[in-house]
Amino acid sequence: MNRCRATAPKSGYLAICISIVALSGLLAPLRIHGQCQPTADPGKSEHSEPQASSAATPQFYDEPQFTVAGVADTTNLGGHGSDTVVRTREGLARDTASLSKEATSDQSAASTAAREESARDNTYELAVADAKAGRYENSRAKIRALLARQGLVPQAQAELHHLLGDVEEKLNNPLEAVREYQRAAELNPSETHLFDWGTELLVHRAAEPSIEVFAKGNRLFPRSIRMLVGLGVAWYARGSYGQAVQCLCEASDLNPNDPTPYLFLGKMQNAEAVQSNGLVERLERFVGLQPENPLANYYYAVALWKQANGAADAKTSAEVESLLKKAVHLDPKLGVGYLHLGVLYSDRGDLPKAVSAYQQAIEASPQMEEPHYRLAQAYRRIGEKAKAQHELQLYERLSKKTKEDAERERHEIQQFVFAMRDAQPASQPQPKP
Repeated sequence: MNRCRATAPKSGYLAICISIVALSGLLAPLRIHGQCQPTADPGKSEHSEPQASSAATPQFYDEPQFTVAGVADTTNLGGHGSDTVVRTREGLARDTASLSKEATSDQSAASTAAREESARDNTYELAVADAKAGRYENSRAKIRALLARQGLVPQAQAELHHLLGDVEEKLNNPLEAVREYQRAAELNPSETHLFDWGTELLVHRAAEPSIEVFAKGNRLFPRSIRMLVGLGVAWYARGSYGQAVQCLCEASDLNPNDPTPYLFLGKMQNAEAVQSNGLVERLERFVGLQPENPLANYYYAVALWKQANGAADAKTSAEVESLLKKAVHLDPKLGVGYLHLGVLYSDRGDLPKAVSAYQQAIEASPQMEEPHYRLAQAYRRIGEKAKAQHELQLYERLSKKTKEDAERERHEIQQFVFAMRDAQPASQPQPKP
């Protein structure tokens, strides 16, 4: 956490930067006009594409404005933004990828088409079985053999390319994986294919291309909650907090009972200093709809506290305390809930209660470093210097481990290098130099 008047220092390590090979001035399609969607492509009306339902099979219509050119060496990559923001971006990208596991009707239809195309020898079922069993090389060989057949319908080809993308990702070949996901989406731009293509780009830190793909998916499938969530996370990865919140608020409005957008909003707000009124309203609705959800209570409590900007009146302070107490009652392992209770008590000057809350946070979440730092501060204020030094040493040890773990994860994820294509149609005469 970097709010609640947090005083914990940055851990010092740099975030992963986006390696971009881009032509100057070609990111114009990503300019914002007040909504979470980018502006329309040059020469096109914003309403030129139909608003398809998730059961339809729309066309991609236009070529993507980018091409993935390769992968970057992730050794010694730097970044920008606070450690909390960087970790939040990475965590949200992983959370978005987990939404790819959701089954959709278009996915079932595509699988059926692929199955029917290979019915005479069950090659498709065998390829799927190999993939599920971890025999990825065998699965890849079978999929490629199917793709080599003549006369496959586009929907079946698309499903095979999509399955091959899954397999290539498991084989740690992200460049091949993203290209297979792209082929699948262009052959059959279903909700699943577009979402998984965008997610692959997002996880490998290609924020601008992922925005383009998720935005296309949102225009084609305006009722898809996860597509809007993906678009919001992509905007956040690019550093556009306002657009990110707008997308997630819109996603929560599609189905107010779905907890997914609220959970993403809650995680996102913890890393940001600026609070959005729309975000607070959505989190208030979340706790109203799911009063027994510990995270709903916790995130709304944090939203209220951050909105007060360190100057909460007695009424707000009491409401925040009540929400946090309910959150930890519902989930005694919610270490961040105890942590924020400690911050609240410390702000009031009630150090004994703050010490107790920080101790409970450590007991609930032993790997969380911030409670140790804050507990050290509290001990120092009450004259317990030896205890303060001990907690500070624990904090430094855990911070070092967190940094090392994060660096290892970053080095394991290859980063896409991409180029933005010239948006000018090839058939249009090129200007003379």
